[in-house]
Amino acid sequence: MADSTQAKLNASCERPAATMSGYAMLGVLVLLVLLQVFGVFSLANEHFGTLPIASVIVGPLGLLLIAPGFYMLQPNQAAALTLFGAYKGTDRATGLRWSWPWLMKKKVSVRSNNVISDKIKVNDLRGNPIEMAAQIVWRVTDTAQALFDVDDYRAFVMVQVEAAVRTIGSCYPYDDFEHQEVTLRGNHDQVGIELRAELIARLAVAGITVDECGFTHLAYAQEIAGAMLRRQQAQAVVAARKTMVEGAVGMVEMALEMLSAKNVVELDDERRAAMVSNLMVVLCGERDTQPIINAGSLYQ
Repeated sequence: MADSTQAKLNASCERPAATMSGYAMLGVLVLLVLLQVFGVFSLANEHFGTLPIASVIVGPLGLLLIAPGFYMLQPNQAAALTLFGAYKGTDRATGLRWSWPWLMKKKVSVRSNNVISDKIKVNDLRGNPIEMAAQIVWRVTDTAQALFDVDDYRAFVMVQVEAAVRTIGSCYPYDDFEHQEVTLRGNHDQVGIELRAELIARLAVAGITVDECGFTHLAYAQEIAGAMLRRQQAQAVVAARKTMVEGAVGMVEMALEMLSAKNVVELDDERRAAMVSNLMVVLCGERDTQPIINAGSLYQ
């Protein structure tokens, strides 16, 4: 039981393969071809001997043993070697390579891949339906895990990206009008870091890491987009009126203080209240005011 568990762990972890440079074996192959030609030429001229006969016999066997073992690796490309289904290591050296011909070679790209997920509908922390899409930059770091621990590592990435986007989208509200919470729309950097950590944890089983990620689409779903737009407009109007009122109160207070300090006019409580009312109407009104001249007294 322990041996089988250890074998499974060894098969799921990348390790270097025992391979050779293809250029050295290419020289051996050329030498065998020359020996084959020499042996055939000698026998054709009836020069029978141990060396010509050995060359004719060994030459074809060497060709059959060496020629099928050549393969080539491009930069940022690796080859996983297996023997009758058993993992024997990964070759990451670029150029012309050689290994025993009975070893199967499965090439895997370790270059960075850029993926943009489809738009999906997610309920945010407050239950509002929103549409989200993410852009992911990922690459294979462990070829053994990518090939042997999952059935199709590219399809696995797409499924996990959608699952991670749904998880992160449901943890935060889309927007916070009071600016007191972490939101999807207002905290892109923080949410992007958490999305990357979530993806790395999910893709570790496949030997894949995520270098960069972020949202490419983030909006309310169509069924509530109109209502949310009206809500945002109402919030903007309320905020603008609040600012106007705060400014008007400050200006009225300053006017009354200056009038009292310079003894321009003495105002009792009733006149002060009337002046405050008139100034607030003038300062907070949305339309231009029409002045009315009172020729009489305030009490008439």
